[in-house]
Amino acid sequence: MRILVLGGIREAVDLASRLHRHETIDVIYSIAGQVRQPDLPCRVISGGFSRHGGLDQWLCNEAIDLILDATHPYASTMSRQAACSGSTAGIRCWRYLRPAWRERPGDRWQVFHDWESLLPELAYSRSVFLATGRLSQGFVDTLSASTRSAGQQQWLRSATMPLIDLPSSMSWIQAIGPFEIDAERQLLRKLAVDAIVCKNSGGRHSAAKLVVAREHGVPVHLLARPELPVVDREFDDVPACHDAVLQLGME
Repeated sequence: MRILVLGGIREAVDLASRLHRHETIDVIYSIAGQVRQPDLPCRVISGGFSRHGGLDQWLCNEAIDLILDATHPYASTMSRQAACSGSTAGIRCWRYLRPAWRERPGDRWQVFHDWESLLPELAYSRSVFLATGRLSQGFVDTLSASTRSAGQQQWLRSATMPLIDLPSSMSWIQAIGPFEIDAERQLLRKLAVDAIVCKNSGGRHSAAKLVVAREHGVPVHLLARPELPVVDREFDDVPACHDAVLQLGME
């Protein structure tokens, strides 16, 4: 059986590595970004499928039995494409969806559904930590303009240099996880952060900032997860997903 694993998170690498150990399974791993390339013994496709004519065209040239969407929970465009391409090609499409973080006692979480609705919530913050990855030029400009009179400072942390122009009120911090709790304590204390903005990515490798926020009563503004298309099967547990793929290969 040949499967296409659409990656983007650590669990995807784990799944691909585990499945590759089985002689009956041929794994092809795809990663869209160029930030952190996985160290895998299987075939790896980097940079997406555009240079192959798109996923639909690529699937026409490959004998794929299963698409396993293990992308980031916010990679909704790729998830929609996977479901659509699988349906078009008559290929099963399964999904591993990393469980979301759950609010705990002491957390001060506020969920927002779009960037515009976030702006009023940040109006009175003095130092905002943006652990969001890429942001649009429009949002950054609007945020800067709406908080200029308050003298707000923003700190944008991402793995790669922003592809937008940052206003004078915003500084860029280059970093890639996993992030340790002690390091996050020192950073957020140094920056005097009084508001955090992030996505509900789930997982333990970037959860340290939430622990520190809970300790100090710092509000956390979480972007709601996007709605993803229905697929043939969905998992939130790596071993269960792995075992189901093995079972499918024996059918």
